[in-house]
Amino acid sequence: MPVESLPVRNAPLHFRVLQQYLILLKKYPILTKSVTSGILSALGNLLSQILEARKKAKSEAQVNEIDVAGATRYAVYGLFITGPVSHFFYQLMEAWIPTTDSLCVVKRLLLDRFIFAPGFLLIFYFVMNILEAKGWEDFEKKMRRSYWTALKMNWKVWTPFQFININFVPVQFRVLFANVIALFWYAYLASVRK
Repeated sequence: MPVESLPVRNAPLHFRVLQQYLILLKKYPILTKSVTSGILSALGNLLSQILEARKKAKSEAQVNEIDVAGATRYAVYGLFITGPVSHFFYQLMEAWIPTTDSLCVVKRLLLDRFIFAPGFLLIFYFVMNILEAKGWEDFEKKMRRSYWTALKMNWKVWTPFQFININFVPVQFRVLFANVIALFWYAYLASVRK
């Protein structure tokens, strides 16, 4: 029984979007990952704001309007930091710890959790402080108040996802996989940094 293939123009929208994403990922990997990171980071911040507004509305507290500047800061961070840094980190991990290494599963997870995660979270705090036009004292205060809490939560939340990501997800899709999880992680970070 012959199988009839559908022309792309008749394919469902989600299929066409995925196909276009794959084409862009192949032609412009860093730019595609960066733009995706920017969009999903901004959406994570908006999600945080919406959840916070709902919580305030239930307790009959005053609900603030959506902070477009906050979402923009997260978009900038995703575009210029998360996308490119994650792209190169995953590429370097492939070179440093190849799958032929008998302990690659453990080594990759340890590298991600104990080297990359603390540094990346530190960069997040630092860059957000700059984008918020705040001084060094405010940065130190936020670091003392919430960095360790956020890092421990990062280890709890991200470890199973990163185990899957760095060991089973093809390298070209790792930034996207992490960005989808980060959608909710940035919602958490936006609330804990306040």
